[in-house]
Amino acid sequence: MNEKLQQAINEQINAEIWSAYLYLSMSAHFADAGLNGFANWFKVQWQEELSHAMKFFDYLIERGCKPELKPIKEVPTKWDSPLHAMEETLKHEKEVTRLINNLMDIAIEVKDHAAKSMLQWFVDEQVEEEANAQEIIDNLKLINGNGNGLFMMDRELKQRVFVDATKAE
Repeated sequence: MNEKLQQAINEQINAEIWSAYLYLSMSAHFADAGLNGFANWFKVQWQEELSHAMKFFDYLIERGCKPELKPIKEVPTKWDSPLHAMEETLKHEKEVTRLINNLMDIAIEVKDHAAKSMLQWFVDEQVEEEANAQEIIDNLKLINGNGNGLFMMDRELKQRVFVDATKAE
């Protein structure tokens, strides 16, 4: 595998694990605030991000490369409201989309068709990630701080379960 692409994928593993750590921090925040549905939603996000990191990790091994794990930087621990947390989530997912697009650009540049094929899954996944965050933001704006609406939304988010989409190929 091209060295530039291998290094970029190793950096992406770190970014995915940081994302998981961020979402676990958000889960802890909402559990502490008594919003267990939001806590659940973010815990499922944590699991998703770890599965994404492992997809990159396993891909490097499949290609005969060594994954190189680096320290994970600190994450925030407090958010002003569910809306604030979801806006930060969308902002973060847009940054992840930028990183995935950069990986695809490198794969195209070095003509690594196998990497392009693997990365297409992530390109498609990011469309879903951004759409999910935006939908929750839109709903929170409709609720506009109404306690009953927040209660119902929290109850709905409690129903989310983790399904490892990286394994369903």
